[in-house]
Amino acid sequence: MASKVLIIDDDERLNQLLHDYLGKMGYGVASFTDPEIGISQITQEQPHLIILDVMLPKMSGFEVCRKIRDQHNIPIVMLTARGELSDRVIGLEMGADDYLSKPFDPRELVARIQAILRRTQERLIVPYKRYGDLSLDLQKYQATLNGKVLNLTTKEFACLALLSKNRGKVLSRDTILEELRGVEWDALNRSVDITMSRLRQKLKDNPKDPKFIKTIWGSGYVFIEKESRSA
Repeated sequence: MASKVLIIDDDERLNQLLHDYLGKMGYGVASFTDPEIGISQITQEQPHLIILDVMLPKMSGFEVCRKIRDQHNIPIVMLTARGELSDRVIGLEMGADDYLSKPFDPRELVARIQAILRRTQERLIVPYKRYGDLSLDLQKYQATLNGKVLNLTTKEFACLALLSKNRGKVLSRDTILEELRGVEWDALNRSVDITMSRLRQKLKDNPKDPKFIKTIWGSGYVFIEKESRSA
């Protein structure tokens, strides 16, 4: 079954271009220029990934991203015409998984889509992991701490899964960016720190006395909790 992409962008010309290009690459595509309609159609369309523009009528792409995150864990790639650092940081904080500045090469967008969907498929191989009081359901993209489900964004969970998969190995910011995006990027390392900070808050993990994620200053991050043998 082909992966499906849902686009929310008020640029009809771009929508048609992406519809045609992604269609030729084997993706199913649904596109909407009205953000409210786009949000309302997510359940019916059941996309594997959402492409979302920052500049939209009625409400900003950031607000749309927040509304989607309140209901779905579907990966989101945001498009921004300005490419400003503030837009990228806000997008990450709202739960976006990736972003791309306009104008962009459709081949780069496809590369990023493929990287995100590949991670989504990889979680099906080993669906469940447990590290002390922390449980990871890689199939549902869900983390549970002391029996309580954590409200993690797709990016936060992907980062947690990546670190735990490489338990005991220090991952640099560049490595994390590369692994989570699958393409060379402009090394916005601050985005990794933002994600780690938010993830730690939700894990109630004190950076000064960590149980799960330890900072190796000048090098990166390492997951330190041992895997439990019984689920």
